[in-house]
Amino acid sequence: MNRKPEFIERALSRYRKWRTTPTVSVLRLQGVISPGGSAPFRPASLNHAALESRIERAFRPKRLAAVVLVINSPGGSPVQSSLIARTIRRMADEKSVPVLAFAEDVAASGGYWLMTAGDELYADRASILGSIGVISAGFGFKGLLERFGVERRIHSAGEKKAFLDPFSAEQEEDVERLKEIQSQIHDTFMDQVKSRRGDKLNRRRYKEIFSGDVFLGEEAEKLGLIDGIADMTTLVKERFGKDVRLRPIGVRQSPLRSLLRGGSAAGVAGQLLAGVEDRLHWSRYGL
Repeated sequence: MNRKPEFIERALSRYRKWRTTPTVSVLRLQGVISPGGSAPFRPASLNHAALESRIERAFRPKRLAAVVLVINSPGGSPVQSSLIARTIRRMADEKSVPVLAFAEDVAASGGYWLMTAGDELYADRASILGSIGVISAGFGFKGLLERFGVERRIHSAGEKKAFLDPFSAEQEEDVERLKEIQSQIHDTFMDQVKSRRGDKLNRRRYKEIFSGDVFLGEEAEKLGLIDGIADMTTLVKERFGKDVRLRPIGVRQSPLRSLLRGGSAAGVAGQLLAGVEDRLHWSRYGL
């Protein structure tokens, strides 16, 4: 009788198991959402240019059962939030693969926009979610300049070119125009949430949901902002089996990017400024 050696049988058994074990890609989205131009000095920032290839790699494996988004972001650029979420949805639809989104400490403002790219949304009881609104903050230095006898001179072609200049007195018409822009962005954000969450949202609490307020996990579930309280590993293993392969989609670091983040004066200054800006975003949520 011709039998294969035992070690070959074991190897074939492991191979057959490997061939049938589902794969789940894990894409971590952590940091402030900012335009691509500041990315070299911001290792923990999110933007479409830096993420597009990672998103594509997340949907590439064979026997892909799902893509998991692990989100920890206080928000940032609405445009980058929209581009990232749209790319994730495009790939999910092309590949017919479900997307599961999990919030960690915070998924607020643009961070929640990213959450809406998921087909199912989950969070911890202590996660902070929501902040579906638009904010613009800055400083006015007019009085400071006058105190030191500095005269501000502006010469422009186009009556709106000096819109909200921080060194000039605030103009009522500029503030009204800013509010119009913010309202339009807010409408776009609300449309995104409504289109993705649909009937899951608590319609009786629409005003509260879209007020810009934030909610902890259990309250967010009652509002329909998430589908449940769960951690990623436990839910994925329950859904796809304890042998499921979790495939982290990491960042591919180029030598040039590493050099730019190195010890040059420009690199250090850029990191300090970016760090201060990021700190302001996180501090709004006590983190």
